[in-house]
Amino acid sequence: MSLSIVVLALVIGPSLVENDWHFFNTSSLEITVNAQEAQQQNNNEAQKPATSGGEEKGKSGEAGSAGNEGEKEGKLDIFKITTGALAGLVLFLYGVTRMAEGMEALAGDRAKEIISKFTTNRFAGVLTGTVATTVLDSSSVTIIIVIAMVSAGLLSFVESLGVVLGSNIGTTIGAQVVAFKINEYAPIAMFIGLLLTFLGKTDRWKNIGLITLGLGLLFFGLDTIEDAMEPFKDYEPFINWMESLGENTLLGALVGALFTILIQSSSATVAIVVTLASQGLVSLPAGVALVLGAEVGTCADTLVSTIGRERPAVRTGIFHLIFNVVCAGVGILFAAQLAGLAQWVSSLAGAGDNVAREIANAQLLFNLLGVLTVIWFIPSIARLLERLIPDGKNRESQAEANSVG
Repeated sequence: MSLSIVVLALVIGPSLVENDWHFFNTSSLEITVNAQEAQQQNNNEAQKPATSGGEEKGKSGEAGSAGNEGEKEGKLDIFKITTGALAGLVLFLYGVTRMAEGMEALAGDRAKEIISKFTTNRFAGVLTGTVATTVLDSSSVTIIIVIAMVSAGLLSFVESLGVVLGSNIGTTIGAQVVAFKINEYAPIAMFIGLLLTFLGKTDRWKNIGLITLGLGLLFFGLDTIEDAMEPFKDYEPFINWMESLGENTLLGALVGALFTILIQSSSATVAIVVTLASQGLVSLPAGVALVLGAEVGTCADTLVSTIGRERPAVRTGIFHLIFNVVCAGVGILFAAQLAGLAQWVSSLAGAGDNVAREIANAQLLFNLLGVLTVIWFIPSIARLLERLIPDGKNRESQAEANSVG
């Protein structure tokens, strides 16, 4: 229900608000340039001598019909756009869910083993978190696994911090893949995945088929959203709204955070933003703002997973929240510089003026810079969190009993 409300608000909202909203301007919706030209032609015809009255009527009739056509072109089929966007979003989220299920079944236990073995220091933890998030295709899943392992005593609180940092890097891989526009191969992946799911003789092949099917549905859903949102290319209120999000980075971040909380996936938010950018619907400043908000919104799942856990697990969730909020705050202050850096890196990589690639690169640079800045202070941050959130009495008594034993 909340997902439907958000999509409806994004699609229908611009056409319902009044003209006094500074980021919407609905006065230009009813008449297009063609209609204005037709009206001007009518005025010119009215000034001609009456001797050509019959001819004037014919021309004015044609102009009137042209005006009607212009008015029709100036209006959007809201129902068609809304249903198309919802269908694409459902396909995308369903594909993400199926792919995550297949990956967790195929590599979930192995990911836990890797996390427990390769977190001997903070740098190894970052690398482990990056790999695990790339494999599981979800930073939230990685961090929830880490929180469960910390709560069970399989991983120490300090060791978990590096994995949390690495998960922020791993979540950028999906945006990079989406930015390369491989949507046209989605039906092939869906067909292969369906065959493997139904005809696979072992659970391993069935899980591989589920992953492939989910991947195909993911990109097919993005393609559906892209087709549904295409009319907004010439829709002035939507363009003005996107410009306002780019000019007001804080507002854009709030929108990105809210949307991420509702669909419970920062990867989905960034993928949709990158897809809309490839259509020219989202500018680089607006895309950067939405991505920064998605970094904060993704903390909701991990905070919920800390409920009822031991204090070390709670500290891990709090660290994830503080790290993302502080980094997003700094990113909002320096959003223009981040966008410029992303443009420069994209030009070096040969992406040219590809806004989708620039947004994906902005997310990657943002997370890399954040991790490289914080990783040196992990021991100090861990000590501070241990003081702010000390171990409970039950854990302390248990530790004393173990030491006596």
